[in-house]
Amino acid sequence: MTHDQSGRRNLNDRGALREVANFLTPGRCVIFDFDGPLCRLFPNESSAPLAQDLRRIAVERGAGRLLVGEASFSIDPLVVLKTVYQNRPGSRLAATLEARLARGELAAAAVAPPTRGADLLVRRLVEAGVRVAVATNNSPAAVEAYLRRAGIDRHFNGHIHGRTDDPTRLKPDPDSIHRAVEGLGVEPYEALMIGDMPTDLNAALEAKVAFVGYARNEVEARPLWTGGAEIVVSQMELLSAMIPLTSS
Repeated sequence: MTHDQSGRRNLNDRGALREVANFLTPGRCVIFDFDGPLCRLFPNESSAPLAQDLRRIAVERGAGRLLVGEASFSIDPLVVLKTVYQNRPGSRLAATLEARLARGELAAAAVAPPTRGADLLVRRLVEAGVRVAVATNNSPAAVEAYLRRAGIDRHFNGHIHGRTDDPTRLKPDPDSIHRAVEGLGVEPYEALMIGDMPTDLNAALEAKVAFVGYARNEVEARPLWTGGAEIVVSQMELLSAMIPLTSS
């Protein structure tokens, strides 16, 4: 990773991206996080009503006291679900919250704006003989719906590894990445993950999978750099253009 004269990390470092492109040879794989690298599932804090709805359900079921810490105010419905599950694992309430969250994500996937250049990158990778998968904290049904809508579902060939009935295994737990690697039949050193959150980075590190961060700007990139990410890209098309295609 190179730096400018001030020592500051740079977005879209051409040399670093060239190294990534050279890594992406036929038979290797790229594991995408979903919300961020492929689309913006809940842009402009639009997840807030869904998080509040989960809290409402918990209160109506007499479990408002479980909404402690960040779960009492977070706009991230996953925080609410995980907190309730940790206190009442396998409960009917946890199942109800999961079902409500999955419906909300499915509705969001129907209108989610695509991440610029992501569909091109997916197609370029597949053309180059690189396999692709998704490892996400979101509902697999929402991912499948979005990929169909974007016209790129066939490239993933069913390799979508999302939230299970145990939300304690969400990233930064590497469970979804392990499932993606095993599903593709590759070794961790043959895989690379593209994610936009420190939780993605930490999960990739634990799974021993290479990592490239995605951020729309330097403000969003800062937590990734702080967490130890060496490469952060804001323009997917730059990476796409560097990927060598196999000869026909």
